[in-house]
Amino acid sequence: MNRKGIVLAGGSGSRLHPLTLAVSKQLLPVYDKPMVYYPLGVLMLAGMRDVLLISTPRDTPLFAELLGDGSAWGMSITYAIQKKPAGLAEAYLIGADFLGSSLPCLILGDNIFFGHDLGPRLRKVNNRPHGATIFAYPVADPRAYGVVELGAAGQPLSIEARIFPLKNQSPPCPKAGMPSRGSTSTTSRQSTSPANSPRRRVANWKSPTSIATISTVANWR
Repeated sequence: MNRKGIVLAGGSGSRLHPLTLAVSKQLLPVYDKPMVYYPLGVLMLAGMRDVLLISTPRDTPLFAELLGDGSAWGMSITYAIQKKPAGLAEAYLIGADFLGSSLPCLILGDNIFFGHDLGPRLRKVNNRPHGATIFAYPVADPRAYGVVELGAAGQPLSIEARIFPLKNQSPPCPKAGMPSRGSTSTTSRQSTSPANSPRRRVANWKSPTSIATISTVANWR
């Protein structure tokens, strides 16, 4: 499958200040390696070797210094700048020339996925000829995330964006669903869907322009 990966590693990391005042959070160490190594490893597990890394004007040169052209890992890594945080959808617009006619897979630079059979699941998703897949994961309090509403049979019904409350207000409770966490794989280059992480069941969505998610992997056809 001719699919290319996009790593969105922008943002200001304000919740980690002062650590991130001088460096991107995706360059901070997690155990024995920089955080950005983990999403790159996920793309490698899925079988992708061509990757575009998108970051801020300040941090992009640092990522380039760390990762180079990717040849050390048998990859090809190129870089692009996102001038200000403008959502996941903009990553597809920034990466349009990089993608060309290839299918995209978007992953966030600060997400760490781990689970049983993760590699085979990723390769299966990468080889899907039609539709799109979003990885998601259940959490105790979904109010801090965008969530996907699931039907009785586990099929995705709708996606609800995270709502930021006004000052001194509690965030509203979303519909029961699975929070989207960090990776989106699609066979439509026009998709602007969010992202999610891995776990168990698989759900199918028949609309080619809709979004899906589930306790692990949700597919839309």
